[in-house]
Amino acid sequence: MTTDQAPASGAQAGTLDEGQVRAMFDGIARVYDRMNSVMTAGLHHHWRRRAADLAAVGPGSRVLDVATGTGDLALELARRVAPTGRVVGADFSEAMLDGARAKAPAGLPVRFEWANALSLPYDDDTFDAATVGFGARNFSDLGAGLGEMARVVRPGGRVVVLEITTPQRPPLSGFYRLWFDRIVPALGRAAGDSSAYTYLPSSVKRFPGPEALAAELDAAGLDRIRWILTAGGIIALHVGEVR
Repeated sequence: MTTDQAPASGAQAGTLDEGQVRAMFDGIARVYDRMNSVMTAGLHHHWRRRAADLAAVGPGSRVLDVATGTGDLALELARRVAPTGRVVGADFSEAMLDGARAKAPAGLPVRFEWANALSLPYDDDTFDAATVGFGARNFSDLGAGLGEMARVVRPGGRVVVLEITTPQRPPLSGFYRLWFDRIVPALGRAAGDSSAYTYLPSSVKRFPGPEALAAELDAAGLDRIRWILTAGGIIALHVGEVR
């Protein structure tokens, strides 16, 4: 198998190694925001606001947004913790971070910096909350990534996971399969990167469902875990408190 073939094969299976995931996001950074809006009819902003609600932060809070991408969730959190709080948006794709920095209004208490979710460069108990929006399924080791998020949040602080999940009930389950298996890859081809948007539906299929993800959060050191399904069961928001 050649190097060129390996990412395509991994994309179809929803499994890419860390370097391939980084390269994929570097490659789609320029179209990432536009594709999110097209694929969700703009609803991804609403879902991120709900994730920020679950983080339960306010002025003065310290928040980490992991796998921040182009920074939409970090920016929403920064508006809530201003003027005395601070938000760090961390990602391992420099191209995505460049996009986030370009969107950040002057004076908003947020900074964007490189970090690997599996080995966060922050001390224990540094933050009041940590979030990840549509990024946890890209962790090469889910348990390690969630454990790192819990480690850097103070006891009693919240960890929030916003992710796509697979609806179980028709007719939405049938539409979901059509949308993610056929239409999303076609949109990716039109945008110039078919492998990235083949990887998306495949990665969702292999990601734990709501109950299994709750168990992962428990194993990572969280209590009072609950989840909300919205958008007909396509979107899951999980929240727990650090022990």
